[in-house]
Amino acid sequence: MMAQESPKNSAAEIPVTSNGEVDDSHEHGFNRDLKRSLPAGLGLSETQITSHGFDSTKEGVIEAGTLQGSPAPPVPSIMSPSRVAASQLAPQGSDLIVPAGGQKTQTKSGPVILADEIKNPAMEKLELVRKWSLNTYKCTRQIISEKLGRGSRTVDLELEAQIDILRDNKKKYENILRLAQTLSTQLFQMVHTQRQLGDAFADLSLKSLELHEEFGYNADTQKLLAKNGETLLGAINFFIASVNTLVNKTIEDTLMTVKQYESARIEYDAYRTDLEELNLGPRDANTLPKIEQSQHLFQAHKEKYDKMRNDVSIKLKFLEENKVKVLHNQLVLFHNAIAAYFAGNQKQLEQTLKQFHIKLKTPGADAPSWLEEQ
Repeated sequence: MMAQESPKNSAAEIPVTSNGEVDDSHEHGFNRDLKRSLPAGLGLSETQITSHGFDSTKEGVIEAGTLQGSPAPPVPSIMSPSRVAASQLAPQGSDLIVPAGGQKTQTKSGPVILADEIKNPAMEKLELVRKWSLNTYKCTRQIISEKLGRGSRTVDLELEAQIDILRDNKKKYENILRLAQTLSTQLFQMVHTQRQLGDAFADLSLKSLELHEEFGYNADTQKLLAKNGETLLGAINFFIASVNTLVNKTIEDTLMTVKQYESARIEYDAYRTDLEELNLGPRDANTLPKIEQSQHLFQAHKEKYDKMRNDVSIKLKFLEENKVKVLHNQLVLFHNAIAAYFAGNQKQLEQTLKQFHIKLKTPGADAPSWLEEQ
């Protein structure tokens, strides 16, 4: 029967009610039968649904084309589509002819392309490695050229002189710090020996009645020297701590900024040399983009170099003011403490420590008692 009918009448009939509304009771059956009727690999874009007016008795036609290379031919089947099912097929990219009052309306929807805006992390890392390699190559070439005397370098005479003085002063301050630490260690050993010697004299003064006074005098002297030595030791340790902070923190922080400035200077000279070489060459369609890119990179590194040079100048200025203030106080402390100790002026020595707000730690003060812990 299906072979004898015309192509438009080879599909299932679409039942309608008396008022022209579509009977939706067969919606689920249509979806199920549609999946069975389509061959494997057939897309909805190749399916054409044609229907005449729903108020007529003519049948709707579903024609399924065959994909190229599809092993199975299309198999027609009898089904009852509904308006809802037809509307579900429309947004899936198929060519759909929807009946509206007996007229055919054709709408076509093309494929939707989503732009991939997400960058590949591997490509980003590869680009960073490429830029780093190129920058390292240029800077290494600049350093070798300067050492061989072939390349030119940018020099700020005033700033370079201040940096050289700072590095030389740091070496001298480190030597003073090392000697002061040695003096502190030796003084600590001497104070410890004097304390032990005073205890030994005190013990003999109690056991030797005939030399009681002599041993007693020496015991008191050694204990007094040990006490003054501890006071001097506190002043020297305070001097060491202050100079150590100045050398290994304040000056070192400024020298780190100086290293960043020198790196920026090398990059600036490297890209400056690269731009000069390009400007000396021919100017054509191939070299002009390279010259523009080199000019852009040169300008960026020039701004970085100027910024770092300004930072170094400011830090050197503040460092000089801080250094003078710190060393002035510490040198006065060291002088007064040493002079009072060797002069035997115990009051002057204690007054020196009070002047600089130095508190001595008594033996056993670091370990609190069990009552304080409770």
